[in-house]
Amino acid sequence: MVAKLLKLQARTDYVDEVYKVLLDAISEGSLAPGTRITQEEIADQLAVSRSPVLQALRLLKKDGLVQDAPGRGLLVTPLDATWIAHLYEIRGALDSLAASLAAQRGAKLDKALITKGRRASKGDDVKAMIDADWAFHSAIYLASGNPLIAETAHLHWVHLRRVMGAVLQSSVQRKSVWDEHAAIADAIAAGDAPRAAELTALHTSRARENLVRRLGEVLGDELEDAAQVP
Repeated sequence: MVAKLLKLQARTDYVDEVYKVLLDAISEGSLAPGTRITQEEIADQLAVSRSPVLQALRLLKKDGLVQDAPGRGLLVTPLDATWIAHLYEIRGALDSLAASLAAQRGAKLDKALITKGRRASKGDDVKAMIDADWAFHSAIYLASGNPLIAETAHLHWVHLRRVMGAVLQSSVQRKSVWDEHAAIADAIAAGDAPRAAELTALHTSRARENLVRRLGEVLGDELEDAAQVP
C-alpha cells in the first residue's frame, strides 16, 4: 500500500476516525484507484486494532469506494468515466434546482466562500480545493430551503470527491471554475432564478466534460506506466 496514513490518538472507538482517514486518502488520490489494501496494513499504519478497520472497510464497501480484490483483501474501486458522467447528470439537476430555489428566496451567499476557493485553487492542497468546492455548493443547497437537496447530494459527494482528487492535482481549470461560481452567486443574489439555473447547468456540464476528459488522460497514463513495468 503506497499511502502513508497517520497514527490515530488512543481512544476506545476508532471506526469513524478510520473511515474518515481512508475516505480522505481515497478522495485525494493517495490511495489510488485499483490499490490493494488489507486490514492488517491499515491497522498497522494507524496503530489500531483490526476490528474498527474491518468496520470502516465495510462502510467504504457499502459506499462503493472499495471492492473485493482477486484472492485476498480489498482494492480501491477503479474509476469509470461513463459512470462519472452519469453521476454528473444527477448532480447537474440537483444543483440547478438548488440555485433556482435559492435565487427565488433572494439568498446572499457569503463572499468569503469565493475568496477562499480562489485562494485554494492557487495552491497544491487538493483537499483544500475539494473542501472549498463542497462548501460553496453546500451553501447553495442550504439557501435553497429544501433540505432533501443537500441530503441527496451528500450521497453522491463521496464519489465526486474521488474524481476531483484524481484530476485537480494537475488541472488547468481551477480559475475558470471559481469564475463560474462567482457568476452563479451573483445571479442568485440578483434573484434571477432562470439565470442561476442556466449558469449552474452550464457549470456542471463543463465540469463533467473536463473531469471525464482529464480522468481518461489520468487512467491512460496509469495504464501506459503499468505496461512498461517488466
